[in-house]
Amino acid sequence: MYKQIAENKRRTVFIIFGFVLMVGIIAAIFAWVYNDVWIAFWTVIVAIIYAVIQYYASSSLAMAMTGAKEITKKENPRLYNIVENLSITTGLPMPKVYMIEDKAPNAFATGRDPQHASVAATTGLLDIMNDKEITAVMAHEMSHVKNYDIRVSMIVFGLVCVVGVISDLAFRMMFYGDRRRNDEGSPVGYVLLLIVAVLSPLLASIAQMAVSRQREYLADASAVNITRYPEGMIDALKKLQSHSQPMKSQNVATEAMYINNPLRKGFISNLFSSHPPIEKRIERLENGKKSF
Repeated sequence: MYKQIAENKRRTVFIIFGFVLMVGIIAAIFAWVYNDVWIAFWTVIVAIIYAVIQYYASSSLAMAMTGAKEITKKENPRLYNIVENLSITTGLPMPKVYMIEDKAPNAFATGRDPQHASVAATTGLLDIMNDKEITAVMAHEMSHVKNYDIRVSMIVFGLVCVVGVISDLAFRMMFYGDRRRNDEGSPVGYVLLLIVAVLSPLLASIAQMAVSRQREYLADASAVNITRYPEGMIDALKKLQSHSQPMKSQNVATEAMYINNPLRKGFISNLFSSHPPIEKRIERLENGKKSF
């Protein structure tokens, strides 16, 4: 477990470096096309400032985007007590607990570290699962907190937003920018700018997918180690699979945080999903029962 925490901290550095490099390349193309080195400088500076703001504000932003509402023990003692007991079992600080009014069964954890963590579950999850299954799901989310997966997710979430903003800016500058400058620019440069504007969000999503998929397997196994009850996690995953449906507040940027893909199913969404297939997750747990 400590190895996984250390790996996540190292991975955070590599992810930040990779995204900063991507932003730097985009900024350099901007500067070349418009023959203005200051464009590159300010693009990188603004991207760094935006990423830092996202790092500290992305948890609140994610909650706002999903429509989650913070609850107290009095408002929902069932969910709150389960999270509180898991907090004591794992030795983690008590996270903030949120509810999402949505029939789709799902849950997620967010925050930059265990001291600033939050967990959320949908009303649909509580409706279809018994206490043992909910405990398994929330143990999965607490595992993300303990393993510092939430920090990696927040970094990637913030930087994916940065890349999206820069990509949108590239399109706007190409089609609504200064006509005189456009006439002076290199056609090759505009082609490169167009390619980057189209591909950069795709590359960011692929990076997000690669980071997230392995984490889900590890969180499933960690949840079983916490609860000492493999059947709870297996049964919970089976219910997530049989009752799976898209959430009302769908967003690609927050997809990776959930225990189950919250987006509408389709070939493209499955191809670039941040989640491994649930049947494979169940298979791994079934095969690993004896080792838990």
